[in-house]
Amino acid sequence: MCGIVGYVGPQNALDVVLEGLRRLEYRGYDSAGVAVLADGGQATAKKAGKLANLEKALADSPLPESTIGIGHTRWATHGGPTDRNAHPHLSADGKVAVIHNGIIENFAALRAECETAGVEFASETDTEVTAHLLAATYDATPEGPGRLAEAMRAVSRRLEGAFTLVASHADEPDTLVASRRNSPLVVGVGDGDGEYFLGSDVAAFIAHTREARELGQDQVVEIDRNRGLTVTDFGGTVVEPTAYTVNWDAAAAEKGGHDWFMLKEIAEQPQAVADTLLGRLGDDGRLVLDEVRLTDQDLRDIDKVFVVSCGTSYHAGLIAKYAIEHWTRIPVEVEVASEFRYRDPVLDRSTLVVVISQSGETMDTLMALRHAKDQKARVLAICNVNGSTIPRESDAVLYTHAGPEIAVASTKSFLAQIVACYLVGLFLAQIRGIKYTDEVAAIVEDIRGLPQAVEQVLTQMEPVRELGRSLADADTILFLGRHVGFPVALEGALKLKELAYIHAEGFAAGELKHGPIALIDQGTPVVVVVPSPRSRESVHGKVVSNIQEVRARGARTIVIAEEGDDDVLPYADHVIRVPRTPTLLAPIVTTVPLQVLACEIADTRGYDVDQPRNLAKSVTVE
Repeated sequence: MCGIVGYVGPQNALDVVLEGLRRLEYRGYDSAGVAVLADGGQATAKKAGKLANLEKALADSPLPESTIGIGHTRWATHGGPTDRNAHPHLSADGKVAVIHNGIIENFAALRAECETAGVEFASETDTEVTAHLLAATYDATPEGPGRLAEAMRAVSRRLEGAFTLVASHADEPDTLVASRRNSPLVVGVGDGDGEYFLGSDVAAFIAHTREARELGQDQVVEIDRNRGLTVTDFGGTVVEPTAYTVNWDAAAAEKGGHDWFMLKEIAEQPQAVADTLLGRLGDDGRLVLDEVRLTDQDLRDIDKVFVVSCGTSYHAGLIAKYAIEHWTRIPVEVEVASEFRYRDPVLDRSTLVVVISQSGETMDTLMALRHAKDQKARVLAICNVNGSTIPRESDAVLYTHAGPEIAVASTKSFLAQIVACYLVGLFLAQIRGIKYTDEVAAIVEDIRGLPQAVEQVLTQMEPVRELGRSLADADTILFLGRHVGFPVALEGALKLKELAYIHAEGFAAGELKHGPIALIDQGTPVVVVVPSPRSRESVHGKVVSNIQEVRARGARTIVIAEEGDDDVLPYADHVIRVPRTPTLLAPIVTTVPLQVLACEIADTRGYDVDQPRNLAKSVTVE
């Protein structure tokens, strides 16, 4: 989710690049940097923190004027948010400058190869390895037009994971090259000859041109001010890029053409889930966390797990309980962070406390973490922000790599947190010998199918939006679910409360006759998350009975059910279909329609979807 800008043309490149980075600030970032080609070499500046820090550094130490340059705003993954980890990164000879969006899964092996060859690294990032590889490959490539592009193709073929790379070389002062796999990149074509722009999205250059070229998967683009634009696949075959005209204004461009950042972030969920999985299975088949300061024996000694979090993250924790207990046979308790330390929980060195926080700064969760550490418990953090306080103070860390979220109501972070919880459960099962490596790999393979399943759900959301518009006048909406569908019901109700200011409640469907059924009146909307009829848990028929019960009392029934489940049809006023998914993984697909529903209801009611009243993105006070 980093911001990428590149420029070749007649204007002062630094001005164009900095303007582009300002337009990409909405993406969220923790450092910024630029590089321009001038006087036969690379001139760079980079600073941790906001773009203003970089601009101050440039004011104090100006870079030479140039007509070719690259810029980057970084969202830290490998290595903390520091000056030296900020992009661009240079090769050892100083000739190559590289910026990068994504995660290079095999960077450790490539880094070891470079170090064996005598290269000294200046950062902790996965990105820097590409600068050194590009320099070495360039030197080994025959001289002539397209030399840098050929080097980029050769390096790209060696990389695993997700990446957009943009690079320049001091020996080719008229050329930029870029490569793309599983990470966005667009090319802007200027009005004059020899003027081109690169951006992680069109917002980077919309002030200069609306003519764009879309780069496809596994493609390299070479931009040369004299020879123009050339696109090839990684093998070198020339391809014709898709041309289109951007018809959004600048504000809409930031949102990717969506009305709200929340809708954009809902659309980004397949990528967020996929990125959270990148690099998690090592060459030996064992799961990999980002940071582990615990021994295998420490983890084998664990006899109880607490999952501690707030709000939406708490609902991810509830889903984690089902998965971790099923896969590890360790008892799991899920706690609201604000209550955890005040009830004096029983903790010791055999307790693992899993804390979940999108920002890594949630004060209630941080204080719960510190209480756990005081009691000598082990702490594992699931977090979306590298270098934030909660990961720093934990014994182990798993980053979700969902990228920044602008909308206050969490969507893609929630799905990424659930996936991270699955990985924690599998990691513990593997370490403790409960599951063999091949068993873990089989489940991970199922999880890897989730991005495609979410993509399928997203293509079927227009009827859900229409349904949302019809529900905008409702005074109350109830949500029911069983097993892992119960936390999904809670999350659906929370989203509606956050965005549309409608009274909404989530219930375990089995509790219906123990009180909540009294709330049902004529026309009351009831959303029911139906478990798979194929699951081992014999609750599908019971939930179908719950639908009958509320409908008999006048409810308007909205049913989320997997494809092929026809048992619900006689009792559902509206059916929302989701792909067939293993039971424990179902929340990833069943949550998405509830996000869209809440967003549409709020929008229809005329509310600010991205900035709900009274709420903040990160709660940093108790």
